[in-house]
Amino acid sequence: MSNKSRRNFLYRAAALIAATGLFPSFTPSNMKKREKNIFIHHVYFWLKNPDSAEDRAKLLEGLENLSAVKSIRSLHIGKPANTKREVIDSSYAVSWMLTFKNATDQESYQVDPIHLDFVKNYSHLWNKVVVYDAIDA
Repeated sequence: MSNKSRRNFLYRAAALIAATGLFPSFTPSNMKKREKNIFIHHVYFWLKNPDSAEDRAKLLEGLENLSAVKSIRSLHIGKPANTKREVIDSSYAVSWMLTFKNATDQESYQVDPIHLDFVKNYSHLWNKVVVYDAIDA
C-alpha cells in the first residue's frame, strides 16, 4: 500500500468513525465536572479501641443515622485505603466526608439535633477527631 493510499484510508476511517459516533468527542461536556461553591467537611475518627469490630460497627451505625441531616448535600463514609506512601496518614479508623451547598448549611448541620445526638451518643467510641473544612480556592 502506498503512502497516499494509507493516508486516504486513514482519512476515510477517521471520517467514518466520527460520522458514526464511535469515537468519543473531547468536548467540555465530556470533561470531569469540577464542583464549585461548595463547602467540604471531612472528619477523621480514631477509635479508643481500634481493634474492636463492634466499636467500628457502632460508629458506622451512628454515621448512617447522622446522614439524615437535611442540609447534607452528599456524603461518603470511608476507611483507610491500602495505600503506602510517606504522605499518607492511614492511622484513623473511619472517615466522614460531607459536602454542603455553602457554609451556612454546614453551620446548621453543626447545631442540628441529629448531629448533637450523634456526638452525645457515640463520642465515647473515639479518642481523637480531626476535621478539615474546605471551600473553593
